[in-house]
Amino acid sequence: MARIGALLLIAITLVLVAAGWVTSGGLTRHEIRSASTPTEAVQSLLADVQAHNWDRAYARLANTGDVEQAAFTRDLNGSNGSLRTFSALESYDVWPQHSNGNEAVVRANLHWSTAVGPIDDVRDLKVEHKDGSWKVAWPVPSFPKVPPQVIPVNYLRWDIINRGAEDDWGEQNVDTPQVRIVSMNPIERPDRLIIVGEIVNEDTIPAYVNVNATLLDQSQNPLSQEGSFDKISHTLLPKQVSPYRIDFPGVKLSQVKSVRMDAKAMLVPASADPVIEVTAQRMDKDAMGKNVLRGQLINQSGQTVNIAQALAAFYDSNGKVIWVSDGYIDQALLPQTPVGFAVDLPPDVAGRVQNSHVTVNHYSIANNS
Repeated sequence: MARIGALLLIAITLVLVAAGWVTSGGLTRHEIRSASTPTEAVQSLLADVQAHNWDRAYARLANTGDVEQAAFTRDLNGSNGSLRTFSALESYDVWPQHSNGNEAVVRANLHWSTAVGPIDDVRDLKVEHKDGSWKVAWPVPSFPKVPPQVIPVNYLRWDIINRGAEDDWGEQNVDTPQVRIVSMNPIERPDRLIIVGEIVNEDTIPAYVNVNATLLDQSQNPLSQEGSFDKISHTLLPKQVSPYRIDFPGVKLSQVKSVRMDAKAMLVPASADPVIEVTAQRMDKDAMGKNVLRGQLINQSGQTVNIAQALAAFYDSNGKVIWVSDGYIDQALLPQTPVGFAVDLPPDVAGRVQNSHVTVNHYSIANNS
């Protein structure tokens, strides 16, 4: 019995020691040491980010002395009600770029699922061999700080007073705004047919617009019907123009005899604030080698714009719309603070572009607009 009791005491002691080792971070340190390659180190880090295990993800960094955990978490998790705060890391692809002894660079393509659809974020991460394992040297995040200031607000605003219950019978509300489709150009791509063009608000009041298209086959029967969805600036102020794009997946141009276009408009309250300036536009290549239009957005108002969407129209030498592309910005637009954007376009289209125009759709949580 004494021998059994001694063995039992030893077993309990070993269990308590193991539990203390795990609690004190021994398991995490062991897992970090097990990252035998730079690629494995990045994969392990992103797996923890995907699981929202921020403590363990932070422990995998080689430069915790330079990057605070709160800043690291904010860099990946978003802030200020930005699109990133409504996102989740769905998957990721990693592949080595180059290695030199105890240092390496690994490229990671992060696939985020967001409230507005998938968004990719490509990062080149430096990885170091440290303490017997490979660890990621995370870039030190830099967050803008808006200084105290007074920003004068002077903008047009339209409010609506509709017909009330006690008004005279037959009294009508304000007429529907007059809008017009300026252009409509079909574009055939390998996997779909795309219709691009522009729509203008010809009225003196704001309008909420949407463009629908119905494809008719050779017998003039409806083949497919789609709408512009978010590939348009829905709220148009008086005389304002917006590009639009309508996608028909799986449809060939040869199947289509004609197109029936339909522009819907309704009166909405609106204002010209916030004003978002588009600057520093240039054609470029991204990290994946794609053709992109880059630029910066500057929120000139005094209120935070939580979610912004850059909508770009591209024109050929004749002024014809040949492509419409968009990109959501996963950072919030703070007042007077430039934020970069990029929208991509196919290489065969990029070679024909002579001009472009970018409009910005925006959403602010504070006023639900």
